[in-house]
Amino acid sequence: MIHIALRTLRFHKGGFIASFIALFFGAAIVIGCGGLFETGLRSAAPPGRLGAAPIVVTGDQSHPGTHGETVFTERVHLDASLAAAIKAVPGVAEAVPDVSFDATVVQGGGPVKVTGHGWSSAALAPYRITDGSAPTGAGQVVLDARLAAKAGLSTGQETQLLVHGGAKKVKVSGIATGSGDANAVFLSDQTAAQATGRPDKLDNIGVLTAPGADRGQVVSAIKKAAEGRPVSVLTGDKRGWAENPSIITDGTKLVTLASVFGGLSAMVTVFVVSSTTSLSIQQRQREMALLRAIGITPGQLRRLILGETLFIAVIATGLACVPGPRVGRRLLEAFARGDVVPDALAYRAGWIPMVTGVGAALLTALGAAFISARGAARTRPTEALAEASLQRKWVSAPRLIFALLFLGGGTALAIVTAHMSGPMAGSTATPAAMLWTAGFGLLGPGLAKVITAVLRWPLRAFTGLAGRLATLNAKARIGRMAGAVMPVMLATGLATALIYLQTTQSSGSQRAFSENMRADLAVTSVSGGLPLSLVDTIQKQPGVAAASAQISSLGYLEPKTPPSQSEIDEGDFEPTEMPMQGVTSEGVTGTTAFRATTGSLDDLHGDTVALPASEAGGFKLGDTVPMRLGDGTEVGLKLVATVDARRGYETALLPASLLVQHTDAGLVPQITVTAKPGTDPAQLQKNLSALAETHPGLGVLSRATVGAVHQSEDDTQAWMAYLVLGVVVAYATIALVNTQVLATTERRREFMLQRLIGATRRQVLRMMTVEAVLVSVAGLVLGALVAVLTLVPLSLSVLGSPVPEGSPWIFATVVVAAFALTLVTTLLSAMIVLRNRPRGVVGIRE
Repeated sequence: MIHIALRTLRFHKGGFIASFIALFFGAAIVIGCGGLFETGLRSAAPPGRLGAAPIVVTGDQSHPGTHGETVFTERVHLDASLAAAIKAVPGVAEAVPDVSFDATVVQGGGPVKVTGHGWSSAALAPYRITDGSAPTGAGQVVLDARLAAKAGLSTGQETQLLVHGGAKKVKVSGIATGSGDANAVFLSDQTAAQATGRPDKLDNIGVLTAPGADRGQVVSAIKKAAEGRPVSVLTGDKRGWAENPSIITDGTKLVTLASVFGGLSAMVTVFVVSSTTSLSIQQRQREMALLRAIGITPGQLRRLILGETLFIAVIATGLACVPGPRVGRRLLEAFARGDVVPDALAYRAGWIPMVTGVGAALLTALGAAFISARGAARTRPTEALAEASLQRKWVSAPRLIFALLFLGGGTALAIVTAHMSGPMAGSTATPAAMLWTAGFGLLGPGLAKVITAVLRWPLRAFTGLAGRLATLNAKARIGRMAGAVMPVMLATGLATALIYLQTTQSSGSQRAFSENMRADLAVTSVSGGLPLSLVDTIQKQPGVAAASAQISSLGYLEPKTPPSQSEIDEGDFEPTEMPMQGVTSEGVTGTTAFRATTGSLDDLHGDTVALPASEAGGFKLGDTVPMRLGDGTEVGLKLVATVDARRGYETALLPASLLVQHTDAGLVPQITVTAKPGTDPAQLQKNLSALAETHPGLGVLSRATVGAVHQSEDDTQAWMAYLVLGVVVAYATIALVNTQVLATTERRREFMLQRLIGATRRQVLRMMTVEAVLVSVAGLVLGALVAVLTLVPLSLSVLGSPVPEGSPWIFATVVVAAFALTLVTTLLSAMIVLRNRPRGVVGIRE
């Protein structure tokens, strides 16, 4: 039977080419997603500026007791004294301290953002002086050669350096070249330590080993010397973590993204491959019926179909292993360009993603072939030709059971979505869309039958004989009709649901921001931040009613009772993630919508906290709340108030003076200002801009500008989702075109018979136009149903309304695109078929 299966391939090129295309693209996408998943797990980041150090010691970003599953978003710093302890370890030639800080070089061409370091760490790149000398005093700086060329600076010139909320004039003492950041500047070690605001803390320690030292033994000795301190000893590609700790958190983000993307892609692949394979085999029912009538056994028929499918699937999935990794690389590069993940994250994928992608595609193809062959094989020979000539059965018991399970799962997720907090609702809405699509896909023939029955009379009334023929064709071959409808449903349903999902969540975030933002102006700086003392200065300016620092971070609410060692060992300890905002107690109520439900926000001084009312259960005013700040510092804060907040946007309020010490910059990124009644905000903006004379780099933004900046940040996150959506919908669109071509070109005999009995080419094309409209409408109705069932619960969660947010032109574009693709593909395929001579084609088939 395998030999026969291979010989039949050349007689059914259309069906097998369609299956090949679906398998090839589906496997390539799944392999690419698997590569992203493995990349996120490995989080490999080849070092740049620290590349000359074989060992790098940095702060442990993992929350204690969570086995690395929970990480801190702010850098965990090291005690400066640790460098001396490591230097004393046998086998260590040098322990080089390293610090980094944001700064801005101001030159004639405008401000240039740079990263500053101490000169000692230049040996870790390594950098070498090509002109001038190393910095020795507080007023000297060495520039990376690329930065010097961009800024138009040379040795001996003076420039202004904005750093740690202040400005200083510095002289370029030298130009250096190396493999580090192109925008690097180097100060003397003492000046750099002061510029960080943490003279007793280090970011990293680069370890240079002595000649002949065993690196493994040195690593073990360093870990022993640092025992009891929150440190990580890194080697190999993990050394890049020290340069950019966000790689750890973004690696986790990439794992989640790849899982969602991969799951969605796999579902689409299963759907498309199953639909294409089933349609291809359904169109050969007459052939299968003849084989059964001449004595082929059910087992032989199944082996025939499985052999054909396996041959095509092995070739398609094998070839997909070539572009698959490239798909993953291109997606990672796109995510890096959109600032979704650091560009230092290296693509690392082995054989597992390939095996997974190939295996998924093979199992899908063989599963679809087996299910399709099962129906043909179970048909009795005496009924074979009758069964082939007219499709009577459109649903089987297993198909119905799985459809009900998928629809039940979609219903359950819809209920969960409606009751979730707004920002988290998308995590269940996307799987719900997948379940709804799968459920309706399994019920496709029945749903297509119902929609055809509803549209039958309107189509006949407006299109006459062409409409009558089209509806009769759909009724007689409901399986073929469903196979053509499903890709339309898939493309339109996913596109509509996922696009409006993003616009709705973005609108919810913007509403929450606008509702909380009561200030008229916001003061920022291009130097990386503002000193906390500037809040008092602004508060004293004429026309200012209230001013408050705004510092955002992410910490954790710890349990009242410390976890037991067994909970830690078993990984059952999960601290509560808590967004934190540092504010000025005197100005918080005048610049934001935060209001105390119990206690008073005026008491936010020292080691205190105001918790969201929803998270304050178990605590009463005056209790000590155990928390960990963004850099892992463990604190006990006195609860002085509780506040209400929009669900999903709960935030703990801390004194800015406390939180600022535990952020990477150590500065205030923004100060919000509310004008007194009767004061023109525009005039106040001009007045506050005058502070730039004493605080270079200071800027004052209007409320509208601040809102636009926040919207652009949301757009960056949405861009990531649109990229994922674009790949999936593009594949679904390929499947739509693929299926329409297959469904049309395999009807040669039918078209030629119509031509022989007197139908003109124009009449056949009219009939196919009506069929294309019928397929489009049915697919759009089911796709819209998928979108509605997905978006209504999401909108209730995010906006409190069943109507999603977004332009109606989005849906209009999806509708027009679906109609156009279906109509153009169907008519072009039909025109190609109609170029054949009727007698020749019918003779061959007969």
